[in-house]
Amino acid sequence: MIKQKIVIVGGGAGGLELATKLGNKLGKKGKANVKLVDASDTHLWKPLLHEVATGSMDSGIDELSYRAHAYNHGFTFHLGRMAGLDRDTKEIILSPIMEGDKEVLPERRLNYDILVMAIGSVTNDFGTLGASDNCYFLDSRLQAERFHKKLLNTYLKANAEAKGRDDFALNIGIVGAGATGVELAAELHNTAEQLAAYGLDNLKQDQLKVTVIEAGERILPALPPRISASAHRELESLGVKVATNTMITQVTEQGFETKDGSLIESDLRVWAAGVKAPEFLKDIGGLETNRVNQLHVKPTLQTTRDDDIYSIGDCSFLLQDNGKPVPPRAQAAHQQASHVYKNIMNRYNHKPQTDYSYHDHGSLVSLSRYSTVGSLMGNLTKGSMMVEGRIARIVYISLYRLHQIALHGYFKTLLIGLSGRINRVIRPRLKLH
Repeated sequence: MIKQKIVIVGGGAGGLELATKLGNKLGKKGKANVKLVDASDTHLWKPLLHEVATGSMDSGIDELSYRAHAYNHGFTFHLGRMAGLDRDTKEIILSPIMEGDKEVLPERRLNYDILVMAIGSVTNDFGTLGASDNCYFLDSRLQAERFHKKLLNTYLKANAEAKGRDDFALNIGIVGAGATGVELAAELHNTAEQLAAYGLDNLKQDQLKVTVIEAGERILPALPPRISASAHRELESLGVKVATNTMITQVTEQGFETKDGSLIESDLRVWAAGVKAPEFLKDIGGLETNRVNQLHVKPTLQTTRDDDIYSIGDCSFLLQDNGKPVPPRAQAAHQQASHVYKNIMNRYNHKPQTDYSYHDHGSLVSLSRYSTVGSLMGNLTKGSMMVEGRIARIVYISLYRLHQIALHGYFKTLLIGLSGRINRVIRPRLKLH
């Protein structure tokens, strides 16, 4: 029997979970060649990038090696960035891997019988003048680590300049009051407290001025108003300034220029507003895409113009029965990965493809160690149940554990959790380098 070639592009939450399931089920038994492609060597759960950016999490400890994971779970890993798609020959094209101006690996082509696009999303700056040159983005581990290094150096400089000066301020501006922007703002205050405890105490807590800038009427617009209001109060209690109904027209080295002509001064600038699929996906291989480069899919999660190509997660576009698209959230990627796994197995067993339906299990937003707010159950009940505090924090952490269970199983995840507790005792609370 000829082994089918299943290629998954993108090792985010959905792509890696799908590769793991298919590798365990088909790859280990020699029933298929399962291949995972990603531009990075390692995986880190994207909702944790704000913690890497502030130093609350050490990515060197929590990241997962794709190559080692592939070896343990019956699939192969290919390092590379997808650059094109040839649907006639059923091949994807990977860009050359370069080290400076030297070529490490040439352009490569991978054949597929079934292709799954799980490339995720990047931040959308909406073409705002100066945003790409003067802001940090948190789309990847490398970007988060770059911001972390800049944050430490900026804080070190500010701490020296603040000595004996009550009028000094370190200004950090964050555009976008979705989950990433709100969670980052809270983590920055936690970082300031930890750095003061480690000796950088010339800069007082109230001299760190964090501003969250949102074009809409409220923060966390995707969540119910009462949760948004609760998070708003928590941020203000930390000293975070929340500027809603504020449109940014230009970003400079001095800060953010607003539509009404004012300037929000910022020594460090982060753009966390809006998402889009990567530019190279636009009309790739003649597939149907929307204005933010997402691939249109049918309810089966197959692309509208090719049944051998599936798309899941942030890079896919599917309208629900209520007329709204499936939201770009980790829980959607997890659900879609599980559904595509079932549909691929249906193909193997000569059964029909089934339709996917998004189930909203609620949303949680972590405000560092200060609080956690959110809703549970989502549309599984007539309404959502609001949760805060310790219970919400436990549930928030459990979401990451569920992702780890999907990758490693229960026993190994238990060991990972135990080692994390040990690290909290023997390692600094903040990554200081």
